[in-house]
Amino acid sequence: MTTAQTTFAQLRITRMAGMLPIHRAFHWLHLHQPQLRLWQLEMLAIPAPPFGEQARAQWFIDRFNALGLSNVHLDDEGNALGELPSFGSPHIAPLSQESRSTSAPCLLISAHLDTVFPAGTDTAPREEDSRILGPGACDNAAGLTALLALIAALKYAEISPPIPILFAANVGEEGEGDLRGMRHLFTRGKYAGKICAALALEGSGTATAVTRALGSRRFRVTISGPGGHSWSDAATPNPISLLARGITTLADSLAQIPSDTNTRTTFSPGQISGGTSINSIPQSATVLLDLRSTDPEQLALQADRVISTFTHLVAQANQQSPETPTTLQVEPIGNRPAAVLPDDSPLLDSLRAVDRHLGLRTEFRLGSTDANLPLSLGIPAVALAAGGTGGGIHTLAEWYDPTGRETALRRILLTLLDLAQTLGA
Repeated sequence: MTTAQTTFAQLRITRMAGMLPIHRAFHWLHLHQPQLRLWQLEMLAIPAPPFGEQARAQWFIDRFNALGLSNVHLDDEGNALGELPSFGSPHIAPLSQESRSTSAPCLLISAHLDTVFPAGTDTAPREEDSRILGPGACDNAAGLTALLALIAALKYAEISPPIPILFAANVGEEGEGDLRGMRHLFTRGKYAGKICAALALEGSGTATAVTRALGSRRFRVTISGPGGHSWSDAATPNPISLLARGITTLADSLAQIPSDTNTRTTFSPGQISGGTSINSIPQSATVLLDLRSTDPEQLALQADRVISTFTHLVAQANQQSPETPTTLQVEPIGNRPAAVLPDDSPLLDSLRAVDRHLGLRTEFRLGSTDANLPLSLGIPAVALAAGGTGGGIHTLAEWYDPTGRETALRRILLTLLDLAQTLGA
């Protein structure tokens, strides 16, 4: 960013932060921290396992309606959505004028509903002093609570942005959800082609910003054969042995790839299953593979290598034992694109200026979040921390402490509104 851009962005933020409606919004955030805690405890008690977010999504529909958003609904993928309409003004205006058409470009702010914990997990939260304990307490009940806080503060202050803001409690961010909520919003739903920038609220922290999207490709590889007795049928190809050979081959080839501070690629077999007993050759065995990379080209190359490696091993086994044919199935189960937010993006102009105003040192990070999808489409996006502190992420011992989250909420609110001003100018 040039010196002129830096100065201009700083002047915008200083002016905005001094406006009475912004003070009213900050005042609401300051006074209603107990309400945020209650919301967080209530939503945590509603399980949201992968592909099972419906009950929590409906809870958000009820909250969106109660807070006064417009066009509140569940979309076809299960995302809970609501709009803060614009009134066409280049300035922050009160909620009293006619709304723009719903076909207008909009700004998305979201937080994902789902957790990594399977159905049946006890998600009832507990409290220990200032901490909230429970599966998903930080990831992503912290982001979801921030979403509600921003809506309430904006409505209380009667702030309307120059372009509509779409609020989304979305599905499918974790694991095999494979960003299905974001894919629907950006490629298939009624808002596809209308979202011009996106903020994703994710976990704890105050000054972090994920601007580099870590890409991943995931596969379920299954090798099947006739199976048999471990002694009398010892010549029969063993699916587990073939999987192990493929895993080792892929790990060894990946170790030869040079890496630096900007480029890194990893390979991880996360789960192996199959077989019936210790003295049986399995009829089938499966491995779940996870590839990650900061480099889209390297990610595609290694994904092709997964397929070619196992294809070669199975073909070789069939040549050696044609009378006991072995089959291969490689099923893609995840594709998160890698991408980077350009350093000269207006979104970064806004964020840096806000952080300077608040006395924060921006912590730029690499991560795999809902921001991956819009970034891969060339749409400015960033994942922002929702405040407080947390730990034990993705474990049953997960915890979140909201102490001090007010600063992060102010940061998000100012960034959101300044970006809306910039995009609506």
